[in-house]
Amino acid sequence: MSDRKTIALDAMGGDEAPTIVIRGADIARERYPDVDFLIYGREPEIAPLLNKLAKLKAVATVIHTDDVVRSADKPSIALRAGRGSSMRLAINAVRDGEADGVVSAGNTGALMAMAKFVLKTLPGVDRPAIAAFFPTLRGETLMLDLGANVLCDGRNLVDFAVMGNAFARCVVGVQQPTYGLLNVGSEEMKGHEALQDASAVLRESDLPGEFVGFVEGDDIAKGTVDVVITDGFTGNIALKTAEGTASLISEYMRRTFKSSFFAGLGYILARSAMRKLRKRLDPRRYNGAIFLGLNGVVVKSHGGTDALGFANAIGVAIDMIKYGIVERTRADFANLTQTAPNAQAVTG
Repeated sequence: MSDRKTIALDAMGGDEAPTIVIRGADIARERYPDVDFLIYGREPEIAPLLNKLAKLKAVATVIHTDDVVRSADKPSIALRAGRGSSMRLAINAVRDGEADGVVSAGNTGALMAMAKFVLKTLPGVDRPAIAAFFPTLRGETLMLDLGANVLCDGRNLVDFAVMGNAFARCVVGVQQPTYGLLNVGSEEMKGHEALQDASAVLRESDLPGEFVGFVEGDDIAKGTVDVVITDGFTGNIALKTAEGTASLISEYMRRTFKSSFFAGLGYILARSAMRKLRKRLDPRRYNGAIFLGLNGVVVKSHGGTDALGFANAIGVAIDMIKYGIVERTRADFANLTQTAPNAQAVTG
Protein backbone atom coordinates (compact mmCIF):
# COMPACT_ATOMS: atom_id res chain seq x y z
CA MET A 1 0.00 0.00 0.00
CA SER A 2 1.35 3.42 -0.96
CA ASP A 3 2.06 5.96 1.77
CA ARG A 4 1.71 8.87 -0.63
CA LYS A 5 -0.66 11.66 0.31
CA THR A 6 -2.59 14.00 -1.95
CA ILE A 7 -3.16 17.70 -1.31
CA ALA A 8 -5.83 19.63 -3.20
CA LEU A 9 -4.83 23.22 -4.01
CA ASP A 10 -7.07 26.14 -4.85
CA ALA A 11 -4.72 27.65 -7.41
CA MET A 12 -6.77 30.82 -7.89
CA GLY A 13 -6.93 31.99 -4.28
CA GLY A 14 -4.61 34.75 -3.04
CA ASP A 15 -3.22 38.09 -4.19
CA GLU A 16 -0.62 36.61 -6.54
CA ALA A 17 -2.42 33.46 -7.64
CA PRO A 18 -1.71 31.19 -9.34
CA THR A 19 2.01 32.04 -9.29
CA ILE A 20 2.61 31.76 -5.54
CA VAL A 21 0.49 28.61 -5.36
CA ILE A 22 2.49 26.76 -8.01
CA ARG A 23 5.86 27.96 -6.76
CA GLY A 24 4.85 27.17 -3.20
CA ALA A 25 3.80 23.68 -4.24
CA ASP A 26 7.22 23.18 -5.81
CA ILE A 27 8.95 24.15 -2.56
CA ALA A 28 6.66 21.77 -0.67
CA ARG A 29 7.42 19.02 -3.19
CA GLU A 30 11.09 19.24 -2.29
CA ARG A 31 10.29 19.03 1.42
CA TYR A 32 7.70 16.28 1.08
CA PRO A 33 8.63 13.97 -1.81
CA ASP A 34 5.78 11.56 -0.97
CA VAL A 35 3.02 14.07 -1.75
CA ASP A 36 0.96 14.49 -4.92
CA PHE A 37 -1.08 17.57 -5.83
CA LEU A 38 -4.50 18.14 -7.37
CA ILE A 39 -4.45 21.70 -8.67
CA TYR A 40 -7.79 23.38 -9.37
CA GLY A 41 -8.02 26.53 -11.43
CA ARG A 42 -7.63 28.12 -14.85
CA GLU A 43 -5.39 25.78 -16.80
CA PRO A 44 -4.23 28.41 -19.33
CA GLU A 45 -2.71 30.35 -16.43
CA ILE A 46 -1.42 27.31 -14.52
CA ALA A 47 0.12 25.29 -17.38
CA PRO A 48 2.92 27.78 -18.31
CA LEU A 49 4.03 27.84 -14.67
CA LEU A 50 4.01 24.05 -14.37
CA ASN A 51 5.89 23.62 -17.63
CA LYS A 52 8.87 25.37 -16.02
CA LEU A 53 8.80 22.98 -13.05
CA ALA A 54 9.19 19.49 -14.46
CA LYS A 55 9.48 17.70 -11.11
CA LEU A 56 6.33 19.33 -9.77
CA LYS A 57 4.49 18.63 -13.01
CA ALA A 58 5.28 14.94 -12.61
CA VAL A 59 3.36 14.77 -9.30
CA ALA A 60 0.60 17.26 -10.13
CA THR A 61 -2.73 16.97 -11.91
CA VAL A 62 -4.52 20.11 -13.10
CA ILE A 63 -8.32 20.20 -13.06
CA HIS A 64 -9.55 23.14 -15.11
CA THR A 65 -12.30 25.50 -14.04
CA ASP A 66 -13.01 29.07 -15.06
CA ASP A 67 -14.93 29.87 -11.88
CA VAL A 68 -13.12 31.68 -9.07
CA VAL A 69 -14.21 32.88 -5.62
CA ARG A 70 -13.19 36.52 -5.34
CA SER A 71 -11.81 38.07 -2.17
CA ALA A 72 -14.78 40.47 -1.98
CA ASP A 73 -17.46 37.78 -2.38
CA LYS A 74 -19.77 37.31 0.59
CA PRO A 75 -19.62 33.75 1.99
CA SER A 76 -23.33 33.17 1.38
CA ILE A 77 -23.04 34.22 -2.26
CA ALA A 78 -19.87 32.18 -2.79
CA LEU A 79 -21.59 29.14 -1.29
CA ARG A 80 -24.53 29.40 -3.68
CA ALA A 81 -22.79 30.61 -6.84
CA GLY A 82 -19.35 29.04 -6.46
CA ARG A 83 -20.20 25.38 -6.89
CA GLY A 84 -17.87 25.11 -9.86
CA SER A 85 -15.13 27.31 -8.43
CA SER A 86 -11.55 26.21 -7.85
CA MET A 87 -12.10 26.55 -4.09
CA ARG A 88 -15.24 24.42 -4.03
CA LEU A 89 -13.85 21.70 -6.29
CA ALA A 90 -10.71 21.44 -4.14
CA ILE A 91 -12.86 20.97 -1.03
CA ASN A 92 -15.04 18.44 -2.84
CA ALA A 93 -11.91 16.38 -3.54
CA VAL A 94 -11.41 15.91 0.21
CA ARG A 95 -15.03 14.92 0.71
CA ASP A 96 -14.86 12.42 -2.15
CA GLY A 97 -11.64 10.83 -0.89
CA GLU A 98 -9.60 12.03 -3.85
CA ALA A 99 -7.42 14.25 -1.62
CA ASP A 100 -6.31 14.01 2.01
CA GLY A 101 -6.47 17.76 2.62
CA VAL A 102 -7.00 21.13 0.97
CA VAL A 103 -5.05 24.41 1.07
CA SER A 104 -6.34 27.77 -0.17
CA ALA A 105 -5.17 31.37 0.08
CA GLY A 106 -8.58 32.62 -0.98
CA ASN A 107 -11.53 34.29 0.75
CA THR A 108 -11.52 33.11 4.39
CA GLY A 109 -15.25 33.42 4.98
CA ALA A 110 -16.09 31.60 1.77
CA LEU A 111 -13.58 28.85 2.52
CA MET A 112 -15.06 28.27 5.97
CA ALA A 113 -18.65 28.32 4.67
CA MET A 114 -17.88 25.89 1.86
CA ALA A 115 -15.79 23.59 4.03
CA LYS A 116 -18.46 23.40 6.71
CA PHE A 117 -21.19 22.76 4.14
CA VAL A 118 -19.26 20.13 2.17
CA LEU A 119 -17.25 18.34 4.85
CA LYS A 120 -19.60 18.86 7.83
CA THR A 121 -18.43 19.18 11.42
CA LEU A 122 -17.26 16.29 13.57
CA PRO A 123 -19.79 14.68 15.94
CA GLY A 124 -20.14 16.88 19.00
CA VAL A 125 -18.78 20.00 17.32
CA ASP A 126 -21.23 22.88 17.05
CA ARG A 127 -18.93 25.26 15.16
CA PRO A 128 -15.48 24.81 13.60
CA ALA A 129 -12.74 27.24 14.62
CA ILE A 130 -9.73 28.90 13.03
CA ALA A 131 -6.45 28.32 14.86
CA ALA A 132 -2.91 29.58 14.31
CA PHE A 133 0.43 29.85 16.09
CA PHE A 134 1.81 32.91 17.87
CA PRO A 135 5.56 33.30 18.54
CA THR A 136 6.20 33.54 22.29
CA LEU A 137 9.05 33.76 24.78
CA ARG A 138 8.74 29.99 25.30
CA GLY A 139 8.40 29.02 21.65
CA GLU A 140 4.94 28.93 20.08
CA THR A 141 1.38 29.09 21.38
CA LEU A 142 -1.71 27.88 19.54
CA MET A 143 -4.71 30.22 19.70
CA LEU A 144 -8.31 29.72 18.65
CA ASP A 145 -10.78 30.97 17.51
CA LEU A 146 -9.31 33.72 15.31
CA GLY A 147 -12.43 34.96 13.56
CA ALA A 148 -14.75 32.18 12.46
CA ASN A 149 -17.16 32.68 15.37
CA VAL A 150 -17.71 36.25 16.58
CA LEU A 151 -20.30 35.36 19.21
CA CYS A 152 -19.62 32.28 21.32
CA ASP A 153 -21.30 30.58 24.25
CA GLY A 154 -19.81 28.22 26.79
CA ARG A 155 -20.33 25.22 24.54
CA ASN A 156 -18.31 26.80 21.74
CA LEU A 157 -15.42 27.63 24.06
CA VAL A 158 -15.35 24.08 25.42
CA ASP A 159 -15.31 22.78 21.84
CA PHE A 160 -12.36 25.03 21.03
CA ALA A 161 -10.50 23.74 24.07
CA VAL A 162 -10.96 20.12 22.96
CA MET A 163 -9.85 20.93 19.40
CA GLY A 164 -6.79 22.92 20.51
CA ASN A 165 -5.81 20.30 23.05
CA ALA A 166 -5.96 17.54 20.44
CA PHE A 167 -3.92 19.59 17.96
CA ALA A 168 -1.24 20.37 20.54
CA ARG A 169 -0.87 16.71 21.37
CA CYS A 170 -0.96 15.00 18.01
CA VAL A 171 0.58 17.63 15.72
CA VAL A 172 2.79 19.81 17.95
CA GLY A 173 3.83 16.84 20.09
CA VAL A 174 3.03 18.33 23.52
CA GLN A 175 1.62 15.28 25.28
CA GLN A 176 0.43 17.20 28.35
CA PRO A 177 -0.52 20.64 27.03
CA THR A 178 -1.46 23.55 29.25
CA TYR A 179 -4.51 25.51 28.12
CA GLY A 180 -6.47 28.50 29.35
CA LEU A 181 -9.40 30.79 28.55
CA LEU A 182 -8.51 34.35 27.50
CA ASN A 183 -10.13 36.76 29.94
CA VAL A 184 -9.83 40.28 31.37
CA GLY A 185 -8.21 38.87 34.50
CA SER A 186 -6.93 35.61 35.91
CA GLU A 187 -9.21 35.63 38.96
CA GLU A 188 -11.94 32.99 38.96
CA MET A 189 -14.77 35.51 39.37
CA LYS A 190 -13.73 37.54 36.30
CA GLY A 191 -15.42 37.29 32.91
CA HIS A 192 -18.84 36.90 31.37
CA GLU A 193 -21.20 33.94 31.65
CA ALA A 194 -19.84 32.01 28.67
CA LEU A 195 -16.33 32.07 30.13
CA GLN A 196 -17.61 30.97 33.54
CA ASP A 197 -19.63 28.12 32.03
CA ALA A 198 -16.72 26.90 29.93
CA SER A 199 -14.34 27.12 32.87
CA ALA A 200 -16.63 24.98 35.02
CA VAL A 201 -16.76 22.23 32.39
CA LEU A 202 -13.04 22.26 31.66
CA ARG A 203 -12.14 22.07 35.36
CA GLU A 204 -14.17 18.84 35.61
CA SER A 205 -12.96 17.26 32.40
CA ASP A 206 -9.94 15.01 32.25
CA LEU A 207 -8.54 16.22 28.96
CA PRO A 208 -4.82 15.48 28.85
CA GLY A 209 -2.61 18.21 30.26
CA GLU A 210 -3.61 21.01 32.59
CA PHE A 211 -6.40 23.55 32.44
CA VAL A 212 -4.90 26.59 34.17
CA GLY A 213 -8.09 28.63 34.22
CA PHE A 214 -8.09 32.20 32.93
CA VAL A 215 -5.17 33.89 31.19
CA GLU A 216 -4.75 37.53 30.17
CA GLY A 217 -3.62 39.23 26.98
CA ASP A 218 0.01 39.54 28.02
CA ASP A 219 0.12 35.79 28.70
CA ILE A 220 -0.07 35.16 24.94
CA ALA A 221 3.39 36.57 24.23
CA LYS A 222 4.78 35.13 27.46
CA GLY A 223 3.79 31.65 26.35
CA THR A 224 2.07 31.01 29.68
CA VAL A 225 0.02 28.20 28.14
CA ASP A 226 0.35 25.99 25.07
CA VAL A 227 -3.23 26.71 23.93
CA VAL A 228 -5.19 29.96 24.33
CA ILE A 229 -8.97 29.66 23.95
CA THR A 230 -11.17 32.61 23.04
CA ASP A 231 -14.09 33.73 20.91
CA GLY A 232 -13.47 34.76 17.30
CA PHE A 233 -14.09 38.45 17.93
CA THR A 234 -11.43 38.73 20.64
CA GLY A 235 -9.08 36.32 18.90
CA ASN A 236 -9.12 38.18 15.60
CA ILE A 237 -8.43 41.50 17.33
CA ALA A 238 -5.54 39.89 19.23
CA LEU A 239 -4.15 38.47 15.98
CA LYS A 240 -4.33 41.75 14.07
CA THR A 241 -2.90 43.66 17.05
CA ALA A 242 0.05 41.27 17.22
CA GLU A 243 0.67 41.57 13.47
CA GLY A 244 0.48 45.36 13.64
CA THR A 245 2.81 45.53 16.63
CA ALA A 246 5.37 43.34 14.88
CA SER A 247 5.25 45.61 11.81
CA LEU A 248 5.58 48.70 14.02
CA ILE A 249 8.64 47.36 15.82
CA SER A 250 10.22 46.36 12.52
CA GLU A 251 9.66 49.84 11.08
CA TYR A 252 10.97 51.54 14.22
CA MET A 253 14.12 49.45 14.06
CA ARG A 254 14.61 50.22 10.36
CA ARG A 255 14.30 53.95 10.98
CA THR A 256 16.57 53.80 14.02
CA PHE A 257 19.39 52.09 12.18
CA LYS A 258 19.11 54.65 9.38
CA SER A 259 19.06 57.65 11.70
CA SER A 260 22.84 58.22 11.83
CA PHE A 261 26.21 56.93 10.73
CA PHE A 262 26.90 55.30 14.10
CA ALA A 263 23.44 53.73 14.15
CA GLY A 264 24.20 52.21 10.76
CA LEU A 265 27.53 50.98 12.08
CA GLY A 266 25.68 49.40 14.97
CA TYR A 267 23.47 47.56 12.50
CA ILE A 268 26.52 46.18 10.70
CA LEU A 269 27.88 44.87 13.99
CA ALA A 270 24.50 43.40 14.94
CA ARG A 271 23.64 42.08 11.47
CA SER A 272 23.88 38.41 12.40
CA ALA A 273 21.63 38.86 15.42
CA MET A 274 19.16 40.89 13.35
CA ARG A 275 18.94 38.11 10.77
CA LYS A 276 18.03 35.67 13.55
CA LEU A 277 15.38 38.08 14.85
CA ARG A 278 13.84 38.55 11.40
CA LYS A 279 13.73 34.80 10.89
CA ARG A 280 12.11 34.27 14.29
CA LEU A 281 9.40 36.84 13.58
CA ASP A 282 8.95 36.09 9.87
CA PRO A 283 5.15 35.80 9.35
CA ARG A 284 5.71 33.28 6.57
CA ARG A 285 7.01 30.87 9.21
CA TYR A 286 3.61 30.89 10.91
CA ASN A 287 1.53 30.94 7.73
CA GLY A 288 -1.29 28.45 7.60
CA ALA A 289 -4.44 28.99 9.65
CA ILE A 290 -5.98 25.68 10.65
CA PHE A 291 -9.69 24.95 10.39
CA LEU A 292 -10.41 22.65 13.33
CA GLY A 293 -13.59 20.68 14.00
CA LEU A 294 -14.30 19.71 10.40
CA ASN A 295 -14.55 16.19 9.03
CA GLY A 296 -11.48 16.81 6.88
CA VAL A 297 -8.22 18.75 6.76
CA VAL A 298 -8.51 22.38 5.62
CA VAL A 299 -5.75 25.00 5.85
CA LYS A 300 -6.08 28.69 4.98
CA SER A 301 -2.95 30.46 3.74
CA HIS A 302 -2.64 34.22 4.10
CA GLY A 303 -3.76 35.82 0.85
CA GLY A 304 -0.77 38.12 0.69
CA THR A 305 1.93 35.55 1.35
CA ASP A 306 4.68 34.51 -1.06
CA ALA A 307 5.67 31.06 -2.33
CA LEU A 308 7.61 30.19 0.82
CA GLY A 309 4.67 31.11 3.01
CA PHE A 310 2.30 29.04 0.89
CA ALA A 311 4.68 26.09 1.08
CA ASN A 312 4.57 26.37 4.87
CA ALA A 313 0.77 26.27 4.75
CA ILE A 314 0.97 23.07 2.72
CA GLY A 315 3.31 21.71 5.39
CA VAL A 316 0.73 22.43 8.08
CA ALA A 317 -1.86 20.43 6.14
CA ILE A 318 0.54 17.53 5.69
CA ASP A 319 1.30 17.45 9.42
CA MET A 320 -2.42 17.43 10.24
CA ILE A 321 -2.90 14.46 7.93
CA LYS A 322 0.21 12.64 9.12
CA TYR A 323 -0.70 12.85 12.80
CA GLY A 324 -4.41 12.17 12.40
CA ILE A 325 -5.84 15.37 13.84
CA VAL A 326 -9.37 14.60 12.62
CA GLU A 327 -9.42 11.16 14.22
CA ARG A 328 -7.88 12.40 17.48
CA THR A 329 -10.37 15.24 17.78
CA ARG A 330 -13.27 12.91 17.10
CA ALA A 331 -12.11 10.60 19.90
CA ASP A 332 -11.69 13.47 22.36
CA PHE A 333 -15.22 14.72 21.78
CA ALA A 334 -16.56 11.21 22.29
CA ASN A 335 -14.89 11.13 25.70
CA LEU A 336 -15.82 14.66 26.82
CA THR A 337 -19.33 14.11 28.15
CA GLN A 338 -18.23 10.92 29.91
CA THR A 339 -15.50 12.70 31.86
CA ALA A 340 -17.23 16.03 32.63
CA PRO A 341 -20.68 15.63 34.29
CA ASN A 342 -21.65 19.25 33.52
CA ALA A 343 -20.58 19.10 29.89
CA GLN A 344 -24.02 18.07 28.66
CA ALA A 345 -25.63 21.09 30.29
CA VAL A 346 -23.28 23.49 28.54
CA THR A 347 -22.67 21.68 25.27
CA GLY A 348 -26.27 20.65 24.69
